[in-house]
Amino acid sequence: MKIVVLCGGVSTERDISIVSGTGVCKALREKGHHAILIDVVFGFEYADIMEAFPEEYDVDMAAEYIHSFDNRLASAKANRNRSFFGPNVTKLCKMADIVFMALHGEAGENGKVQAAFDLMRIKYTGTKYVSSALCMDKTLTKIMLSAGNVPVPRGTTLQKGYDSIDIEDIGLAFPVVVKVACGGSSVGVYIVNNQEEYERAVADAFDLEDEVIVEEYIKGREFSVGVIDGKALPIIEIAPLVGFYDYKNKYTPGSTIETCPAELLPEQTKKMQHYAELGYHALFMEAYARLDFMMDEEGNMFCLEANTLPGMTPTSLMPQEAQAVGMSYADFCEKLIEVSMAKYN
Repeated sequence: MKIVVLCGGVSTERDISIVSGTGVCKALREKGHHAILIDVVFGFEYADIMEAFPEEYDVDMAAEYIHSFDNRLASAKANRNRSFFGPNVTKLCKMADIVFMALHGEAGENGKVQAAFDLMRIKYTGTKYVSSALCMDKTLTKIMLSAGNVPVPRGTTLQKGYDSIDIEDIGLAFPVVVKVACGGSSVGVYIVNNQEEYERAVADAFDLEDEVIVEEYIKGREFSVGVIDGKALPIIEIAPLVGFYDYKNKYTPGSTIETCPAELLPEQTKKMQHYAELGYHALFMEAYARLDFMMDEEGNMFCLEANTLPGMTPTSLMPQEAQAVGMSYADFCEKLIEVSMAKYN
């Protein structure tokens, strides 16, 4: 197959997206596919567009080329008159059999790219634009999960300019979690223990976005559950050595102990997987996704959020879950293409 692996962009998760895309592109090349790595915003100036999916291809060199645009991120964000898609991006995507979405963060997970591709009849991996938009907004995600009988932490959403700074007004007590409504990779997430920390966290979060969620802090164990075509994978437990599962702990080797399958009682495993599958359907997901959970000291489970484009580095959570059922990283990449193509049949 001819496959565009789309990565990069200008979100805060650009670097991780490039790592994901590089891993996916190499895996698909190993499987014999004519996969190429393209930055969604900066594109590529091909000398001959008809030779865009070559037999021989240096993935690392392509990633290096994409990183050459890193110093242009600020100007790209500021230039609202430029097209979102870089040179030849849509042309290459139309030529491909499918686009593997290795994008992370707002530009790839808010549904806008998916909606554009739907209009252009470009096939892509993952769920469609409505579910992508729902899951990008953590407030809407919590509403839909709760309506679908999936338990979520208690909390509220603050709007910039109308925010309360008294947690008693929203029925909570310290410690609480403050987080931006539409961020990813735990960017803009704060655990606060007193009023001073709370006010500082709210101010910092509003510097990132205009909508901020404040919710109860769940003390306990953290888990993640991948779902493929409506069926839950083995659960993975995430145990940071220091602090919580923030951006640093997610992407610093050796900072987190990840156990898959998670050491849970059989009934707990079944219950959490059931909640993951319920959440998948409540959020109108298709193809694949990943849902994150906390379990408190009494065994109560809470869904924190849903990820429509989970991390796809070879050591990311969902590939580890797939490995637990005997699926290699390359096989897993192909599986995601298979279930995504089914949307169009």
